[in-house]
Amino acid sequence: MSTTNNNNTNVPEAKEAMNRFKMEVANELGVPLTNGYNGNLTSAQNGSVGGYMVKKMIEAQERQMAGK
Repeated sequence: MSTTNNNNTNVPEAKEAMNRFKMEVANELGVPLTNGYNGNLTSAQNGSVGGYMVKKMIEAQERQMAGK
């Protein structure tokens, strides 16, 4: 079985914006995220950042679709 890496940014310009967003969310949650290696963080800490990012993106999209 072959695996492929789909962790590519489709819009390269968005990569920096997503990194800023990730750091903003980590700061809001109190997760000590740094640029580079974060192996000292728990799965729960890392997962909370990703989960909250998704939540905020969904909320923003719902507001946009509602015309607000």
